[in-house]
Amino acid sequence: MKKSTILTLLVIALVLSLFLTPLGYHGKVWLNRLFSFTPNIEASEDQKTLASYDWTLKDPNWNFFNFEKSKGNVIFINFWASWRLPCAAELQDIQALYDDYGEQIDFYIITNEERPPVEAFMAEKKFTFPVTYLIIGEPAPVMTEPVPSSYIIDKQGTIIVRADDIADWDNSKIRKLLDTLIAE
Repeated sequence: MKKSTILTLLVIALVLSLFLTPLGYHGKVWLNRLFSFTPNIEASEDQKTLASYDWTLKDPNWNFFNFEKSKGNVIFINFWASWRLPCAAELQDIQALYDDYGEQIDFYIITNEERPPVEAFMAEKKFTFPVTYLIIGEPAPVMTEPVPSSYIIDKQGTIIVRADDIADWDNSKIRKLLDTLIAE
């Protein structure tokens, strides 16, 4: 065979592996992480304050609770879906933040999916952060779309960071911001 034929077959095999094998899944997650950027801190004139903390959600055990319990705390909210590849890429960074800040920040990693696929996804990926379940139709203090989207909210209820797409959360800029918000 000619070199060009061999090269063409190798490229076809690589492309097929991206679509038909677990290697492709991990490669796509890696590419999503590679092209994610640190979210911007909202300019002070653009920052909005939560109008209300009255928001009913479900905890990992499927029990109802009110978001009001987080009033006065630093809050990290992420809306995700197990079937969305950008979410899987982003959740790795969120797990790292949860590991380091889980006792100091209220984490709401929120999905509108049913429990079985979420629990399977969490076990497969070895994520340990608590999952919060969105109640469809329940009024929320923040936008619940698009997925993924995330917020960092300070102790006064001001939205400091809003990211409407995949973001790089595990970096020095975000960690410095969280340390500052916790210390306030």
